[in-house]
Amino acid sequence: MSDAKKEAQMRARRDHTLKVIKGAKPGVPGRASQRRIVPRQLPRPVEPIEDLLKRLDQEPVEDLADAADPASGDDPASADSSPEDASDARRTGERATSTTRRRSLVVLLVAVLAATVAAGGVTGHRWYVDRATDQARQQALAAAKQASVNFVSVSAASVDRDIQRITAGATGDFKDEFTRGQSQVRSAVVENKVDSRGTVLRAGLVSGDRRRAVVLVAVDATVKNVKAPEGRPSHYRIQLDIVHDKASGRWLVTRLQFVG
Repeated sequence: MSDAKKEAQMRARRDHTLKVIKGAKPGVPGRASQRRIVPRQLPRPVEPIEDLLKRLDQEPVEDLADAADPASGDDPASADSSPEDASDARRTGERATSTTRRRSLVVLLVAVLAATVAAGGVTGHRWYVDRATDQARQQALAAAKQASVNFVSVSAASVDRDIQRITAGATGDFKDEFTRGQSQVRSAVVENKVDSRGTVLRAGLVSGDRRRAVVLVAVDATVKNVKAPEGRPSHYRIQLDIVHDKASGRWLVTRLQFVG
């Protein structure tokens, strides 16, 4: 095939292609066909994932506190709520606050009452201890006075009863010592016709608590015997150590000595 013929065929195919593109129906030369336009929405370009993550990292973070602040007016719930809803919410908040305050007052009142009861218990216990101690000291002082009078008040006419009275008010070492020598005491009183009567002048508590005490007693006595039938005055200062006997509830002498 010659070059001219080939060129003619190529030109014919090119012309046919142009007609088809312009709307001419193939096989019908010279007639333009009606073009049907179909609108197509082109897909939006998708942002690459790397760019999207980078953009999100660069965006500022929203402050949740500010977004939820009712005073800012940006809260959707606040914007959509009615005045009645706002009033109900305010009353609910006031009731909750009032309930919380009442509970706080109750807790505070309970704490104050508990502290008052505890303080009252401590004070009452101290008062009881102090009162019991004072009462015990008074009883010890009275017992020491009576023991001193018993010790210097002895008569030949009532010697056995007098010795028994002294022994009954004694305990411990003093009782043992006096019991061992009571026969000699009785003999001396009877032989010398002793008649001694004593009275307490003064007495003072040296020390003492609810269990034991030390007492100093000043005693005057008039002593009669065969050598002094008219009697002669005598003055004694006696120190007594006494203890409280739980079994009998009495204060008993554990030690007796003349100190002047």
